Amino acid sequence: MQTHCKLTFNVKNPLISSQVKIIFTCELWVILLFSTFISEARDIQLQAATISLQSVIQQAESGDRLLLAAGTYYGPITVDKPLSLIGSQGAIIDGNSKGHVITVTASNVVINNLQIQNSGNTLVTEDSGVFVSRETENVVISNNHLQGNLIGIYLKGARSAQVRNNTIIGSQFHRMNDRGNGIYLWNTPGSIVENNRIRYGRDGIFVTTSRDNIFRGNIMRDLRFAVHYMYTQDSEVSNNVSINNHVGYALMFSDRINAYGNQSIADSERGLFFNYANYSVIQHNQVTGGAEKCVFIYNANYNQINNNAFEGCEIGVHFTAGSEKNTIYENAFINNRTQVKYVGTREIEWSEQGRGNYWSDNTAFDINKDSIADHAYQPNDLVDQIVWRHPMAKLLLNSPAVQVLKWAQSEFPGLHPGGVTDSYPLMKPPVLPINPYKDLMHE
Repeated sequence: MQTHCKLTFNVKNPLISSQVKIIFTCELWVILLFSTFISEARDIQLQAATISLQSVIQQAESGDRLLLAAGTYYGPITVDKPLSLIGSQGAIIDGNSKGHVITVTASNVVINNLQIQNSGNTLVTEDSGVFVSRETENVVISNNHLQGNLIGIYLKGARSAQVRNNTIIGSQFHRMNDRGNGIYLWNTPGSIVENNRIRYGRDGIFVTTSRDNIFRGNIMRDLRFAVHYMYTQDSEVSNNVSINNHVGYALMFSDRINAYGNQSIADSERGLFFNYANYSVIQHNQVTGGAEKCVFIYNANYNQINNNAFEGCEIGVHFTAGSEKNTIYENAFINNRTQVKYVGTREIEWSEQGRGNYWSDNTAFDINKDSIADHAYQPNDLVDQIVWRHPMAKLLLNSPAVQVLKWAQSEFPGLHPGGVTDSYPLMKPPVLPINPYKDLMHE
């Protein structure tokens, strides 16, 4: 036997001069001779013009859903129990330019479909649109529009948070380095950030001192760094898009990162930047649109870098500062002004198990038709290194002396100063996944 009941009534709140409409639902189950009464969470419907949102939060019980009708609800507010704040179209929470607009100090909180705006403007106090404090767990922030906040969403010590499908518009009125980040994570193990759109501010997603995080499917533009890793381990950054930022993806002081399927489009300085990033897998990423350096590898070790496309940069890969034991193969270096810049005397091999990389400027032959060039490719010869050390030497590139030097080096390999060698260069570029975001530049 199963009985359903539904109660709807208005309650006069003694703390506020308005009425709150509360809907109770319940189910009564009778099994044999025993019965159990199960009371589900309440839906509390709010009207902005007549309600104090913080007062309703204080009166609500754990598990209640606060349904916010269109209108402006003024904060700041603090959610200190498991509640759901769910907005109708046009529901706005305004922080009055004071501190955090919404502070979450409880686990199992849901913030959905709200416009969250006007936090404070002080970095010292980390003023944010949504601030999720430490010791919380399973907070979900989804489908919101955040604008006019110093930091969009700050997860500070939260565990297993989910930040999904939000639009975050950061500030433009400070110097870029003095702005807040779109999504800021500190020590947030197990958290997922996906399918957000972030524009302006400082960094799109900045994470530090964390582990086991997933950042995927986000689109970030007009920032300093799209994704910025610091001291974060065992994490994934996948299928994100960086457009018109200074740097696309900066992995710094972090180990065991799986970075795949990301795109850097028209980022100005670097598409990918690895600084003390180790034991990571970097594959199926694309850098296009004229960055100064498609990839900058600085003191990064034991990484696997394969099946990426680096195209149209001033420098395809700048490789320096003691980076060792990296496996680099089956990448495509296409129409970069300088394919590889490596200033050093060590011999470095960029191939793996008979498979090297594709070089668009390699005028090689493949007589046996095995798709591997018949001769090794060395992207940085003695002339390249002279020019890197003495830029004014570019004036002599077409001189007879330089031409003789190039000829002598080709005839006598012992003159080569060391550096990168690809012993098995590919005749065709590897096939990468189709770019699903080719029209985003014009949004």
